[in-house]
Amino acid sequence: MEGSFFIGIAAIAYILSMIAYIAHLVSGLKAIGFVASSVVVAGFISHTIGFGLRWKDISDISGMGLLSSIPITTPYESLILFVWMLVPGYLIIERSYKTRAFGAFVIPIAVMALAFAGAGGVSTDIRPLAPELRSNWLFAHVVVSIIACVAFAISCATSLMYMAVNPAGRKGVLYIFWTAVVGVFMAMMTAVSVDFLTIKTAAGSSGAFMQDYLFRATFRSGDPSVIAGSLAFSAGLVFLSWRYGYMIGDMPALFSVKAETLEDLTFRLISAGFFVFTVGSLMLGAIWSDLAWGSYWSWDPKETCSLFVWFVYVLYLHARQTLGWRGNRTSAIAIIGFGAVMCAYLGVNLLLGGLHYYGGN
Repeated sequence: MEGSFFIGIAAIAYILSMIAYIAHLVSGLKAIGFVASSVVVAGFISHTIGFGLRWKDISDISGMGLLSSIPITTPYESLILFVWMLVPGYLIIERSYKTRAFGAFVIPIAVMALAFAGAGGVSTDIRPLAPELRSNWLFAHVVVSIIACVAFAISCATSLMYMAVNPAGRKGVLYIFWTAVVGVFMAMMTAVSVDFLTIKTAAGSSGAFMQDYLFRATFRSGDPSVIAGSLAFSAGLVFLSWRYGYMIGDMPALFSVKAETLEDLTFRLISAGFFVFTVGSLMLGAIWSDLAWGSYWSWDPKETCSLFVWFVYVLYLHARQTLGWRGNRTSAIAIIGFGAVMCAYLGVNLLLGGLHYYGGN
């Protein structure tokens, strides 16, 4: 319980830092940027304490020892681990490139992940490991896969930044694409917030399955008028993003960020993430699958989705290195790639079953 409390404190800190980073992006004031960085560091410290306490609780309950009890076996634990890795990854980039403009694009991803964990009906209960999970391959496969997802998440953010500082005409396909992505992201954050206020608060716990009430207050409501209103509101956000998206590139905090730097950083992140994903998610996952179930590949839903993710990033690397694509086109592929990553995770837990769906949420 104490672990969840500290992670909740971290979530509040990340939300406040997100607001501060956006304010810094708009104003360019260094003082606001310093506050944003300080708050996100404080949030990460609280997050680390919460993660550590949960780790200890799992070790005490399972009796498997600390090294074999890392919290990675439920959707809630994988989300908090993802954010716990994402935030220091961002801070390293912030320090290395000496600009806080990245925060307005990266930290919202952390907030969204914790929003799903906190408001999506994901259980925070500690559960005993299924027999097939009692293996050292669990640590290798899952942790390395999440490291790759962190690299892909930051590459998505840097790609959005690139497209923001290189806006095409508002009628261009790629401009419409990236502004639509921003609009849809804002709509999803709003919907999850409404879920939290209207459903989870009323329920008093997050024990319900994610399938039962994620977006149930908006897009999946039983009232057609609520669904229509939610879609109309989302369409309005997408329109506003399209109408004013070109202004992001003119914000003061982005003046010091060069497009070439963003493109190079995106390439480095995807190259590293692709290697780690290939080894950790596909190769180690196949070996573990053979040891646990007697087959290297079973076309499990998450296996199939992961293979699709792999092909998207193969396309990115091939287009950039062989076809010589640069700029907005490769940035669009990077954004699509991270969208595929999210579908591979959320699609399995929301809609599908299979070997990777351990005990629900």
